Formats: sequence, structure tokens, C-alpha cells
Amino acid sequence: MASSGEEPRSGSPCRAGTGTQPPPTADGAQLDAAEDFEVLEEEEDEDLSELPPLEAVGQPPAPPRGDTHPPGTGEAAEDPQEWLDVLGSGLLKKKTLVPGQGVDTRPHKGQDVTVRLRAALEDGTVVEENPALTFTLGDCDVLQALDLCVQLLEMGETALIVSDAKYCYGAQGRSPDIPPNAALTLEVELLAARDTPDLELLSGKEKIELANRKRERGNFFYQQADYVLAINSYDIALKIISSSSKVDFSPDEEAELLDVKVKCLNNLAASQLKLDHYEAALKSCNLVLEHQPGNIKALFRKGKVLAQQGEYREAIPILKAALKLEPSNKTIHAELSKLVKKHADQKNVETEMYRKMLGNPSAAGTPGKCKDKLPWSIPWKWLFGATAIALGGVALSVVIAARN
Repeated sequence: MASSGEEPRSGSPCRAGTGTQPPPTADGAQLDAAEDFEVLEEEEDEDLSELPPLEAVGQPPAPPRGDTHPPGTGEAAEDPQEWLDVLGSGLLKKKTLVPGQGVDTRPHKGQDVTVRLRAALEDGTVVEENPALTFTLGDCDVLQALDLCVQLLEMGETALIVSDAKYCYGAQGRSPDIPPNAALTLEVELLAARDTPDLELLSGKEKIELANRKRERGNFFYQQADYVLAINSYDIALKIISSSSKVDFSPDEEAELLDVKVKCLNNLAASQLKLDHYEAALKSCNLVLEHQPGNIKALFRKGKVLAQQGEYREAIPILKAALKLEPSNKTIHAELSKLVKKHADQKNVETEMYRKMLGNPSAAGTPGKCKDKLPWSIPWKWLFGATAIALGGVALSVVIAARN
């Protein structure tokens, strides 16, 4: 598989740094390889391009999380300085420890930045250290706290960032070193900023690695139940894959890029289903099936989407096709049985509705039909009988005349 054996670089989707990250397939397996169909029930994703308004918060002696600072920050961290309330909610604050080279040197979204990072819990326990963490600014490749605040750093600036768990590892935390709902204190120094490489000039291997990192980041957000950011990451990965290229790729690289694309589309559909974006999910499923008509996950999700839209007649044959490809799949069996029952119930409801629309003919339908036919049935019978007798008489007269 495209993702097997890939080692995410410093912009790992699972970590603020790279020192303690798990194998790259750890978060991708659930969606890509060993996904249980039962986890799916899953654009308009919201605009992530603009930072919230900035607000100065005066000069409190310490951040709301206390006076704890990561070891090694020195006396500069204790000096009373102005804390910047980045989001205006008090949940994410930044304070300059060492001034930078001026506002004009701040990095821009879409650039690759390199920072020195040191992260600690409120009790001072260091959970992350990276002397040169590189990531694309604004792509949500790292912790949101880091992605938001680095945009405000000047070149060479060292800053202290105090962040609520919401912008770090959230309610799930990061086993084993970061507990659930843990706030973090980050010491960050901006080392470099440069424009990202031209996608058209990337080799096949580079393109695959970059797309896989974005996809894995999407898987991380999916596991965190942050489906909007998951969609954002999958969209970025798909744009990378679909970008034009001035470099020739080998057949194996083309096949691997297609494999990554199918994974992204499948996971995108899963995220869209979670947000009840049925039309977008249906489009993603159809794109998968254009490349792989027998993709079981895409068939299953498409059936689920159509079922959610009440299109049982269309959904049933699609689920039957998925079941034919994998007859032992109990989840597809259960979903198909449930769908067939819903379809039967729907037909009964429609039949009853039509009867009511026609004045409920069920109670006296048959007698009514007899009454309608009665006035016409007897005269026609007599008419046919009389005609037959008349023709018989004429024929008999002709025979008698012929004999005479």
C-alpha cells in the first residue's frame, strides 16, 4: 500500500514533533485497511483560511494556566510582558520572550516553516522537543495552537504559547504522555520560512509522500472526531495528487498515486457522512467507483448515503453488489436486511396513501367496479347473442335456398 513504510516527516499528523510518533499506519489503518463498516453511519467545510481577530489582553503577571513554564525558558519568561490573546477567548495566548527581526519577517500561509519546539504540561513535564520541526503553515499539519501562533512570530523570535487542550490534543490526549484535556505550554522559535516546492516539479515519490502526510493528518482529525478539519486535510491531499506535473512518473508511481487518491476519497466520504453532507459524500463515492467499480467501501457508503436520502430502490442493488463481492460481511448483510424492510414499509405507506388520495376505495372497491361494469355487461351479451342468432338464421336460409 502507498502508506505502508512511509515515515512522516517533521509535520507529522499525530504529533507536534517527530520524536515520539507512532508508525505512520497507526491512524490510517482504521480507515484504509481494517476499517469496520459499522463505524460509518459519515462540503462545504467551513472556511479555515482566516485567523480570528487578535486582541491584546493587557499585562497580567502570568497566563491563566499558572506560572509554570517549560524548563530552560530562563528568567525572560518570568519578566512581566504583554500576553496576546490570540483568539479573544483566553484559551490561546502568546508572549514574546526574545524579539524577532520585525513584522515584515512574519511567515505567510502556505509557506514551509521551521521552528524549534519545546512542549510541556502544566506541571513542567516536557512531552516534546524538536530542534527543527518543519511544516506547511495553515495546512493544519501540526497542533492548532502551533499553526495559529507561528503565523504571528517574527523571524528569530522566541515566544511562549499557553494553550487550552482544545487546540492541542483535546479530550483524547496522547497516550501515554499527554492526559486527556491537558493544556500545554509551548516554547517556539521561528528559524526559517520559505515557499513550498512547486507541485509541478515534484517527483512521483515526493508527491506520494506529501499526499500521504496530508491524508494521515486527516485520519488523525477523523479519530479526534473533528470531521471538518479531516475534510480539509483530505481535500489538500487530493489537490496535491490532482495537480499537473512536468515530471514523468513511472507506472508504479502512477498506480500508487491512484491508490492514495482512492483512500483519500473513501475517507473523505466517511467524514462527509459524519456531517450529513450526503450530496458531497455521494460525489466522493462516485469518484472512487469511477476508478474502482468494485470498491466495497465505496459501494457500501454509497448505499448508506442513498438510504439516508430515502432512495431505497437505488440503494438496495448497490448493497447487493457489495455483498456479492464480500458475501461473508455481516455488516453489509445487516444493512441490506434493514434496508429491504424499510423499502417494504415505504411501499406499504405509499400504497395506503394512494388509496386515501383516491377516496379510500379499498372498502367498497370491488362492488363499485361491478356496478360500473353491470350496465354495460348485460347489453353487450345480448347484443352478441342476437348477432349470433341472426347470422345463424342467414346461414340456414342460404343453405335451404341452395338445396332448392
